[in-house]
Amino acid sequence: MITQRLTLRPWTAAELDDALRLWGDADVMRLLGGPLSRAQIEERLARESASQAEHGFQYWRASLRDGDTFLGCCGLKRTPEPDGTIVVETGFHLLPSAWGRGFASEAARAAITFAFERLDAPAVYAGHHPRNDGSRNVLRKLGFAQIGERFYPPTGLVHPWYRLGR
Repeated sequence: MITQRLTLRPWTAAELDDALRLWGDADVMRLLGGPLSRAQIEERLARESASQAEHGFQYWRASLRDGDTFLGCCGLKRTPEPDGTIVVETGFHLLPSAWGRGFASEAARAAITFAFERLDAPAVYAGHHPRNDGSRNVLRKLGFAQIGERFYPPTGLVHPWYRLGR
């Protein structure tokens, strides 16, 4: 996917170093349960590739359109609700150098459009760490409404849970 400033595309096996830089970064992962090990990151990339192959989406690699400067990832995943229903969830993880520049909103908007137009999803869901004001602001800016809370095992905390309907 191409936006005004970004390219979102599937990860390749050759991009492990970018994935290590992102998911191994203490600042990026501070509110997501902590940095991942190399083995965990390799597993994460394998899950993303499997999701892309099976469902046509993942947390895509995000870069600047002009020059392929790596920024992080944004995309979609299948998430089970407590009743067993599977919903489409969006999320974004950006390197600190990309924070505060509108990239999360721009990338998430593209992922949401993909969910509605290509997947015909009736709604998109999202969550964030209770202290992540940046993510909270992005979700509100995009029109998400908080509908409850969900336990997030990597942090051991209950996180706000949001929904954006068509």
